[in-house]
Amino acid sequence: MIPLLHDFEGEAVLVVGGGPVGARKARSFAREARTVVVSPAFADRDFGDAELVRAAPAPGEVADWVDRLDPALVVAATDDDAVNGAAERAAREAGALVNRADRSGGRDAGSVVVPATVRDGSVVAAVATGGAAPALSKELRRRIESEIEGAGPMADLVAEIRADLKAADVPPTDRREAVRAVVGSSEVWKALQEGLSNGRQEADRVMEEIHD
Repeated sequence: MIPLLHDFEGEAVLVVGGGPVGARKARSFAREARTVVVSPAFADRDFGDAELVRAAPAPGEVADWVDRLDPALVVAATDDDAVNGAAERAAREAGALVNRADRSGGRDAGSVVVPATVRDGSVVAAVATGGAAPALSKELRRRIESEIEGAGPMADLVAEIRADLKAADVPPTDRREAVRAVVGSSEVWKALQEGLSNGRQEADRVMEEIHD
């Protein structure tokens, strides 16, 4: 499998199943997409901003929910193999992506694996083991969390610097050199902890040094 990032802005995601797994999937997608969770009952978990619909669709009724929502992704997360299978078939017939939470790997065409993710602003790091070792994914996510702190503000700073250098007609090779120097500076990372303006001041100092 090849990891990709998908923009779900303006899309819908249908989660069939309201257990702990369904809640976790719903939280992930509700940040960006309209996420609807259909289940006869819901676990005492955080579903984020997802819409919860109390219903118990039989296998033959799942396709109606897919037709109604026209989702970009269908998550099959019930403990009923027949319902999960119906959700998968309906998704494929509708041309939607599908995530079978009750199966590992997702090797079929159109299947997706939802990785363990770490976020800091616009920076996202994802870890997946193809469903073979979820515990390892969680442990690696924990380790990455301590390393990625501050990456979001750095991304914002670099975007600002790149735009300014481009507007000033700085040659591409010089822009790349400047950005690499900023990203590699421990002093800039430290200054960003006190705010973007402090980070920019330190970044400007670093960029001046490379041209001295």
